Amino acid sequence: MKETEIDKLNPIEKRAAASLASIYSLRMLGLFMIFPVFSLYGQELEGNTPFLIGFAIGAYGLTQAIFQIPFGMLSDKFGRKPIIVAGMLIFALGSVVAAMADSIYGVILGRIIQGSGAVAAAVMALAADLTREEHRLKIMATIGMSIGFAFAIAMVVGSILNEMIGVNGIFWLTAVFALLGVGVTLFWVPNAPQSFHRETQPVPAQFKAILSDHQLLRLDVGILILHMVLTATFLVIPIALVNEQHANLPSSEHWKLYLPVMILAMGLMVPFIIIAESKRRMKEVFVGAIVVVALAELGFWAFNDSFYALAFFILIFFAAFNILEASLPSLVSKVSPTEAKGTAMGVYSTSQFLGAFLGGVIGGKLLGLYGINGVFLFAMFAMLFWCLIALTMKSPRYLSTYVVKLSQVKEEEISKVTAGLTGICGVAEAVVIPEDGAAYLKVEMHALDKVKLQEFSKRFS
Repeated sequence: MKETEIDKLNPIEKRAAASLASIYSLRMLGLFMIFPVFSLYGQELEGNTPFLIGFAIGAYGLTQAIFQIPFGMLSDKFGRKPIIVAGMLIFALGSVVAAMADSIYGVILGRIIQGSGAVAAAVMALAADLTREEHRLKIMATIGMSIGFAFAIAMVVGSILNEMIGVNGIFWLTAVFALLGVGVTLFWVPNAPQSFHRETQPVPAQFKAILSDHQLLRLDVGILILHMVLTATFLVIPIALVNEQHANLPSSEHWKLYLPVMILAMGLMVPFIIIAESKRRMKEVFVGAIVVVALAELGFWAFNDSFYALAFFILIFFAAFNILEASLPSLVSKVSPTEAKGTAMGVYSTSQFLGAFLGGVIGGKLLGLYGINGVFLFAMFAMLFWCLIALTMKSPRYLSTYVVKLSQVKEEEISKVTAGLTGICGVAEAVVIPEDGAAYLKVEMHALDKVKLQEFSKRFS
């Protein structure tokens, strides 16, 4: 189908997508570059124990979980850019504290400060401010993909940089990345009028309903377990790789494993995502990926004395992990109430960061008590528990969230406007909220008549 003018991003939207994705990527690179190397570095720090090393890896997740929704709300009051700049400066400060630390406690403090600069919600709100309703989904998807690429790059680059500048050097570089993010915010991100968007921002009055929605809770528990397992697993994988009784691969060469694994894993993910969405097999692919991660953990436990076995199971781990990481936000969007997507995504993101914290803490404790095999068994049983939860979820409706601007709708016209919107091809549900000047829709994107929807919108704008 030929792309119409409605389907095209304007120059401001293209600039917004690129600049905001850059901010996210710079921050995530800094957070994740220590993943493949910190458990080895931590053993050299004064006062270290396995538990404290795990705590240091996951500590950012605790403060990120605590502050990300409040930071988003502060951006409503004080403006998006000032809050993003403040958050990136806090993140830079935490990186400097961690870089200068010579004890595990100093690194923990630095990681706690890093997580306190929680700008995710403010960045998403600014993305919504800068884009038209019909293009918001594209911009959010672009930012989401940038996070995935940043993680893959960080796993490879982290082990290379460790050999060149050490972990404290990586923390210094992370501080530089944060300052670059400040520069991007001030000089590249377009200015925009500030407004409220229910599809990206949480509404406090909706928290009770979202937290009592069993379908959404299954997904929140899922992302918590996924990131708990990721953090716990990569607390011990570097240890298994360097151990002479296991893979016996020097830390300076870990990138030679991570580079092909990350490329192959992303390639393996694509056909399954296509099958899940286009063939409407989301639940089957989703549950299958959970089982594969559990099998990878079983493989880590049973065959961690072989380099080639570890390489194979790391590959299938990340292939399945990428499928789950891509599917979960899509499922939250499909399952969440039409007008409460922002609140649902806020709870989901908080669960994700809390999972990273728990993975570090629990993984570190189990490493000290039972060694690396104890961590792998814990991760396997956690994934099997999630599998049981996921098996009971309903197959999702294949609908996307869409927002239409309707600035002139009166209270007495709500039912008429709602009926008009649901009468347009591709619109399954519509919730009109006059105080927002918008209607929140659930739509079938492939069937949506965007031209007719835009014409309808103009009648009430």
